[in-house]
Amino acid sequence: MEVSRIRALRGPNLWSRHTAMEAIVTCPETERSLAPNHPIEQRLRSIFPEVGPIEGTRPGQSPSMAHALEKVTLALQAHAGCPVTFSRTTATEEPGVYQVVVQYTEEAVGRMALELAEKLCQAAMVGHGFDLENALAQLHELDEDVRLGPSTGSIVDAAVARGIPFRRLTDGSLVQFGWGSQQRRIQAAEIDSTSAIAESIAQDKDLTKKLLHAAGVPVPLGRPAQTPDEAWAIALEVGLPVVVKPQDGNQGKGVTVNITERTSFDNAYATAERYGTVMVEKFLPGSDYRLLVVGNKLIAAARREPPLVVGDGKHTVRQLVDLVNADPRRGTGHSTSLTKIKFDDIAIGRLHAQDLEPESVPVKGRRVILRNNANLSTGGSATDVTDDVHPEVAARVIEAAQMVGLDICGVDVVCESVLRPLEEQNGGIVEVNAAPGLRMHISPSYGKGRDVGNAVIDQMFPNGATGRIPVIAVTGTNGKTTTVRLTAHLLKAQGLRVGMTNTDGVYVNGRQTDSGDCSGPRSARNVLMHPDVDAAVFETARGGLLREGLAFDRCNVAIVTNLGGGDHLGLNYITTLEDLSVLKRVIVLNVEQNGMAVLNAADPAVVFMAPHCPGEVTFFALDVNHPALATHRAQGKRVVFTEDGHIVAQKGKQVLRIPLSQVPLTRQGQIGFQTENVMAAIGAAWAVGVPWEAIAQGVATFISDIQGVPGRFNVFDYRGATLIADYGHNPDAIAALVQAVDNMPAQKRMVVISGAGDRRDQDIRDQTKILGQAFDEVLLYQDACQRGREDGEVIALLREGLQGAARTTYVQDIQGEFNAIDTALARLSPGDLCLILIDQVEEALAYITEKVNSTAGV
Repeated sequence: MEVSRIRALRGPNLWSRHTAMEAIVTCPETERSLAPNHPIEQRLRSIFPEVGPIEGTRPGQSPSMAHALEKVTLALQAHAGCPVTFSRTTATEEPGVYQVVVQYTEEAVGRMALELAEKLCQAAMVGHGFDLENALAQLHELDEDVRLGPSTGSIVDAAVARGIPFRRLTDGSLVQFGWGSQQRRIQAAEIDSTSAIAESIAQDKDLTKKLLHAAGVPVPLGRPAQTPDEAWAIALEVGLPVVVKPQDGNQGKGVTVNITERTSFDNAYATAERYGTVMVEKFLPGSDYRLLVVGNKLIAAARREPPLVVGDGKHTVRQLVDLVNADPRRGTGHSTSLTKIKFDDIAIGRLHAQDLEPESVPVKGRRVILRNNANLSTGGSATDVTDDVHPEVAARVIEAAQMVGLDICGVDVVCESVLRPLEEQNGGIVEVNAAPGLRMHISPSYGKGRDVGNAVIDQMFPNGATGRIPVIAVTGTNGKTTTVRLTAHLLKAQGLRVGMTNTDGVYVNGRQTDSGDCSGPRSARNVLMHPDVDAAVFETARGGLLREGLAFDRCNVAIVTNLGGGDHLGLNYITTLEDLSVLKRVIVLNVEQNGMAVLNAADPAVVFMAPHCPGEVTFFALDVNHPALATHRAQGKRVVFTEDGHIVAQKGKQVLRIPLSQVPLTRQGQIGFQTENVMAAIGAAWAVGVPWEAIAQGVATFISDIQGVPGRFNVFDYRGATLIADYGHNPDAIAALVQAVDNMPAQKRMVVISGAGDRRDQDIRDQTKILGQAFDEVLLYQDACQRGREDGEVIALLREGLQGAARTTYVQDIQGEFNAIDTALARLSPGDLCLILIDQVEEALAYITEKVNSTAGV
């Protein structure tokens, strides 16, 4: 078994809506049929009994080692604690070659699981041992390391439940919610609206106390000190016992509480000094509470206990810690409600302060404290007391958060009980924390968990907002780029700032931010990250879908222009029109439930996608009487068609019309494929609520020149002859171009063409076979990149397509695209028409423009 071409599908894809690892697996004949009780299967099951039966994809199909790899990869992740459920193995047309797809929740974990699964399967094949326990431990440890922590994770979970898209921006806890101009960001439990000044204030405990005191919020007396003697003087001034802690500390580091004598005080000072300036303040008796404020509301409260054990008169402290850590609720990471107590030097030092050693046997009932702080990460525990908080206590902690300026604030309170106002019991606020840990509230050790993640999302996205902007995805064989550009133009006509990707580049609000073929998911993700984007239009090409899946979870509109086989078959196991249709309909499958698929009613393969759309469907076609469109229209659903020289959009009794004479792209309706592109764009703009007046103005102001749609039927006048430059490069595009130029008068018709070497032989022949019926002269050139072909091979195939041509009387082979253009221009006379099928779009258009301008007026 050989595993190759491993891909991470990071969005909805050909196989599912899940993120997944995809691998090509090649099995020799001996590994293609693992019948029940096959020795390999028996060894595999003995190594990993929980993997379950190895079955074929279809009932009755014999499973292969590829199927075994699939099942083991999924099971390893599941047993390591990853929430995964989907996997699939599909045989390709090549004997013994399979596509294996397995869901992952964390990409690094998915990759490791696939690697370990391959090793496990190899061990089963050759009869070697395999350390399953270690493999699962590796996966679990990696998952703990790379997945979001409980605080960030709870906010992300709440966003997902609301339908808010998210993207993790770093390996840490920096996360973006929403898209474009509606986006928000968090870093752990801190949101983007929180100022750096507020965070700085929260870190300065002395300044925080002064501000809270000024606001009438009870705080313990005390202040920072520069020396141990000054600190001791402050302690005597405020009255023993005291607390010694770093002025700018966090997570309880360097904090010592309830100090009553000088020796312990000096030790505590030395500990706190390691973290910065030392703060001394009055020790407040009572329990330690953490109250969580989000916005202007108290969301949760917990009473915290430091890590401790209770003596039984039999076991040593060390043994008691081991017994407590044996509790299955205690883990080593953040996935459990309790963390194992750390028995380290800090714990031993705390024992010494209680006149105990690790081997001491505490009397029955004695509480032995193992740390000064009550953080869950060091083994402390939390009990939910949210419902017990007195309104006056809630008011004081909300005032504290607002005085500091924190949107999310963890307020530490020490008092006897939160059932009474702080002032009645000499309680006070001892600390205010930015980016507080949420774990104690989400999964408290005892009591009811609180939905704090949802509270944070409500603060960031009030009134049920989802952070989404309109997203329109465009796919098909031909017309994608023009449709994308026109759709973006229509949205801009409504006043929206539009982000657009296509095969020419990335554009944000009219400015090009990237160049080249940008029709893949990476470019789309960049647009969705841009803060100046109110709506996005994405060309969605086959390659990006296969490599990574979609850049978004759902779109508002999916446009499918058409499906022609010649341009996109024969690569990456997409070998039939049906395969291509299944791939292209991915965007239709992922339309919002209240969204729209805009589909070409004249293309049967596109029409078959309609039932797969979760939302509604708009059909478009040139022919108002086309059966699919006519049926849809009769049902009162949305349709776009041409009639009596107009583009007509209709839904039931609502009828909207635009004269084709006012749509320059269609040249009075003469260019059928451009008219289809216009109808598709109109359907999309209509679906996202662009007013009809803006749509009409948009199509009237969109010009088919090299600025508007470079390489898409750009028309030039050259010494009285008509030049048309187009990037058509497959038989369907060629046929559409022929139909368009047939409507244009010409004395002599000439075409300049090359062929893309990565197409099938027959597809290359078919292009000139079509052209030979419509053009008098054909100039063949070899383009700059042969894409794996030998010199002259593509031209030879193009010549084969011209054999028996009904119209062509002159054929010439030319080396180089620009030489071919020069040759064509030299052969033109006034009244002639020349179609130039360009390869290097920008360079060729610039060259043609220079030639045209140099002869203007001559």
